[in-house]
Amino acid sequence: MTKIVFCGAAGNGISPLEQIMVKKGFDVYGSDKSFDEGKDTNRKAALEAVGIKIIPQDGSGITPDISCLYTSAALNDKNPDIKAALDLGLTIKSRSDLLSEIFSEYPKGIAIGGTAGKTTTTAMIGYILDVLGYKPTMINGGMLCNYEDRAGLPNYLYNDGEYCVIEADESDGSIRKYHPYIGLVNNISHDHTSMEKLIEYFSVFASHITGALVVNYDCPNARNLKTTAKIFTYSIGNTNADLVASEVNAVADGIEYQIEGHTFKLNLIGKFNVSNALAAISACHMAGIDKFEAAKALEGFTGIKVRLEKIGTNKNVTVYNDFAHNPSKIEASLQALKDYPGRIIAMYQPHTPFSAVNTGDEVAAAVAKVLAPEDIMIMQEIYELTPQDVGISSANIIKQIKANGHSNALFLPHKADTKKFVLENVKPGDRIVIMGAHDNSLADFSKEILKAI
Repeated sequence: MTKIVFCGAAGNGISPLEQIMVKKGFDVYGSDKSFDEGKDTNRKAALEAVGIKIIPQDGSGITPDISCLYTSAALNDKNPDIKAALDLGLTIKSRSDLLSEIFSEYPKGIAIGGTAGKTTTTAMIGYILDVLGYKPTMINGGMLCNYEDRAGLPNYLYNDGEYCVIEADESDGSIRKYHPYIGLVNNISHDHTSMEKLIEYFSVFASHITGALVVNYDCPNARNLKTTAKIFTYSIGNTNADLVASEVNAVADGIEYQIEGHTFKLNLIGKFNVSNALAAISACHMAGIDKFEAAKALEGFTGIKVRLEKIGTNKNVTVYNDFAHNPSKIEASLQALKDYPGRIIAMYQPHTPFSAVNTGDEVAAAVAKVLAPEDIMIMQEIYELTPQDVGISSANIIKQIKANGHSNALFLPHKADTKKFVLENVKPGDRIVIMGAHDNSLADFSKEILKAI
């Protein structure tokens, strides 16, 4: 049995690949710093339950009999496991290398890109194909609520059908590795790197598509992509697009929309989720599936963990947890909540290096644009600050928010500060949303606040 190791085993992008390689018959090992620190114990147990052997991330588990070490893009050769593998001359590949290899095994690969919405859209497409009996393989970075009761981590499907649906990440440029039958670009907005690089990455991706490129007509950067493949567009309201949603209205616990006079409902809130749904329906339509059948199937989709996920309601106060971490995502989530009555108390924790340093002014503008004077914006200190980051702080972004016209904004460095403030100021009818990425403890923090109200 071929032995392989995954470094960064707790990551949402790596965990589905680990599980698939177990199913393929490999002897799979994994290490993660969070496991060594006693964190993410539930995830560790879930991985072990599906056959992954967890080893310390100190280099001790890296042995000459390892065929390949797969690493997260966030790690470098200072990591003990990677350093040990280099010393032994072992083959080292990135997560995206393996994803590309698996993806290429399927005749009808569907790759979803975009700086916002790709996780949800990937899940929607996988769900539609699964419900309609196409037996897809789907590899995603988010946990599907529909499959929560399944053993292991519900961010993948592994089947023997023709389709493989993947989330194609632009943050490290790896989106350029994929050669899909159907490629989809939800949007291209400021995140992770410069706009110039992002447009280059997505342009290369578009040039690799053999069947059809699906693009969001409402995003000029996406709409202007060039390809030799067929182009299919979708939009909310713009009749120049090939697939158009109209009559978009927030309803209790969801949102309704129409396609060519047919009404459908999503069990998700936010206009942006209608856009995600249109993207998924369009991709399935390009795969030969009836668009109305795809839209009907989506009515059973219940969402993604930490994507504006409703944690619960206590004493008429509702708490959400959200992965929003760039300006467009933060604006979309806050706008979705504004479709319903009640004050918003929002907490955002940026992370380094890029989200905190390069998008602070855009975050400030987005927050001030959406929130009403009575709404409260809180920012914790930047997550993953390193010595070279001295001089940057969430406090600077709070100053920018106030300068943009929203005075009800506070810098509260730690979770304990945020919790104390929220509990002292929350009132019935409020919606609390905890936003941020990288810090897996934010989900538990959301539950902690809900319980303490």
